[in-house]
Amino acid sequence: QVQLVESGGDLVQPGGSLRLSCAASGSISSIGAMGWYRQAPGKERELVALILRYGSTNYADSVKGRFTVSRDSAKNTVYLQMNSLKREDTAVYYCYANRGLMTYWGKGTLVTVSS
Repeated sequence: QVQLVESGGDLVQPGGSLRLSCAASGSISSIGAMGWYRQAPGKERELVALILRYGSTNYADSVKGRFTVSRDSAKNTVYLQMNSLKREDTAVYYCYANRGLMTYWGKGTLVTVSS
């Protein structure tokens, strides 16, 4: 089993920045991709950003150029730096990891972008 714990969600004004963190613990050997999904009220969960084991990344079109995903393998932690936040970025952000055919999710952290 892999446990994922997110932190960093907050209320931020439009145009502001926020950094989310996700710490992995448990059976973390051979974790492949890690990253972030989000779910806004009334909408389906969607991919935000992924970082593969050796560093390649994948972003949703809506966040390209504004968000950056990174990974500290020594700390078993993945980060999401979010800049130029927009109201439509408001959502619960979930940490994601996979290991072989297994996928793991955190419980989510709320990001609210509002003035």
